[in-house]
Amino acid sequence: MSTTEQSVEFAGEASACRGCQDTGGAELGGEPPENARQRVNRRWNEILQETRVAQTGVQILFGFLLSVAFTPLFRELDTFDRVVYVLTVVLGASATGSLIAPVSIHRFLSGQRMKDEVVEAASRLMIFGMVLLALTIGCTLLLILRLVVPGVLAEVLVGTVMLWFGFCWYVLPMRLRRRAAARRTGELDDA
Repeated sequence: MSTTEQSVEFAGEASACRGCQDTGGAELGGEPPENARQRVNRRWNEILQETRVAQTGVQILFGFLLSVAFTPLFRELDTFDRVVYVLTVVLGASATGSLIAPVSIHRFLSGQRMKDEVVEAASRLMIFGMVLLALTIGCTLLLILRLVVPGVLAEVLVGTVMLWFGFCWYVLPMRLRRRAAARRTGELDDA
């Protein structure tokens, strides 16, 4: 049994997973339904995988941002670009904190039989961290494109990219969630 599985002992297999939003998804895929313990373990493993991907990206971006201040071109930036840079570094640091926080939470609470609370907090931190990461990427693009592209084209390109991020990262998942909920509701009405 892994450390993650050992950190939680439920009173019974039918123990409720507080705050779990994943209900009924397994039945739609033709797989047997999972109990509360299986669901919270699956959600935790999914968060770990997502965290690994997001942490790598944010750490590389943050490292790049920190190095920019030590380049000769940085001294030539106007006030607006310096403000964008400072905002970008702060957003990057905040995204890094949010995306690494689930590891710290798990380490501090491991063995306390709080896995469902840890999963819920980690999920919220991941969502918040992804918002911060999207803003960091947008500000980084703005900083770079203002130096490369003339006029307002930089702002238009950044706005377009941010709309794409918003669609891919937030609008599409919400649409898929609503569609799945409507399908489940329709199946329940048919029964």
